[in-house]
Amino acid sequence: MSLMVVPQGEYTLLRYPLRPKEQLRAWDAADEYLLGAVAGTAGREGDPLDLRGRTLLLNDAFGALSVPLADQRPTMVSDSANAIAAALQNLANNRPDYKLETRASTDDLPFPVDVVLLKVPKSLTLLEHQLRQVREVAHLETVVIASGMARHIHTSTLELFGQILGPTSTSLAKKKARLIFPTLDLDLDPGPPVWPQTFNLDDGMTVHCEPGVFSGGKLDSGTRLLLQNMPRIPAEAAILDLGCGSGILGTAAAAADSHVTFADISYLALRSAEATYRERYPTGDFRSVACDGADDVAEASIDVVLNNPPFHDDQAVAEATAWKMFNDAHRVLKPGGELWVVGNRHLGYHAKLSKLFGNRDTVASSSKFVVLRARKAA
Repeated sequence: MSLMVVPQGEYTLLRYPLRPKEQLRAWDAADEYLLGAVAGTAGREGDPLDLRGRTLLLNDAFGALSVPLADQRPTMVSDSANAIAAALQNLANNRPDYKLETRASTDDLPFPVDVVLLKVPKSLTLLEHQLRQVREVAHLETVVIASGMARHIHTSTLELFGQILGPTSTSLAKKKARLIFPTLDLDLDPGPPVWPQTFNLDDGMTVHCEPGVFSGGKLDSGTRLLLQNMPRIPAEAAILDLGCGSGILGTAAAAADSHVTFADISYLALRSAEATYRERYPTGDFRSVACDGADDVAEASIDVVLNNPPFHDDQAVAEATAWKMFNDAHRVLKPGGELWVVGNRHLGYHAKLSKLFGNRDTVASSSKFVVLRARKAA
């Protein structure tokens, strides 16, 4: 729990999901810089931003923007189910009299939009998708201000703003954060969108990939190794593709009579997985759940869990995410059910699985990746 002090007030914000001994804050300097620009204490003009119209917040991770600006009745849009849940919880903790309108990245944006406050995502493809969305709902007087940590703002980032929205300038760096100021040019031709994309696997499966989804329109090496060593799935099995991305593992493992669940915190990932599965099994039985890990999957309901845990820049976050996924897998597996995991060799997943399941087998390995199997006690 940390206290964020910004021009709009003081707020106690938590990172969700809650983890013991959390060392990371629920906001960063880019949030502070952007809120300063709104209040008139940063930016080009030095005047407070007029938020009387419809305000759109993009990529607010834990409510660091939504909570201070709640009295403006903004609309928060995110690709992360976890981010939306965190913002709503932090708002309830700090300003319980306010409500927050939220929309998934796969929803249409409200029209028209007067002010857009955007945290720059790490994925350029997701940023391109969002800038095109903004362009569709903007008008000549729409104000757009973006912020991000300087390490995430590259020449290619600014070129995207210029290509899609119009002439773009930046602020000086402050606490290693920067502001981006595009000037809307609605006569500009941004060219055709390049996402979503598809690619084909060796067995003929067509994979659908939305912007920002893991692997970026190609098959990653870890998934390839697991595909080459897939388990034999019994008839009518219940399969969980945990952290599904574009749904390659769940679709590859399925048969026409399988019951497949795709779980991911990313709405665009789930839309990718749904399209991938539907192309191969037009009448197959599947469902998709937007949640953290397997939170919304019933206990002891799954025969086989397939998992390629996400690997983040922050090692502690990566380990915590994988550990939660493994615990979730153990909870949702039926007695005798199996978890199949692929991951980087150096991450030491074998030790975690042995501790949790009491067993694990090394199914296959390469110079970089390893495929592991663990069975829940019958």
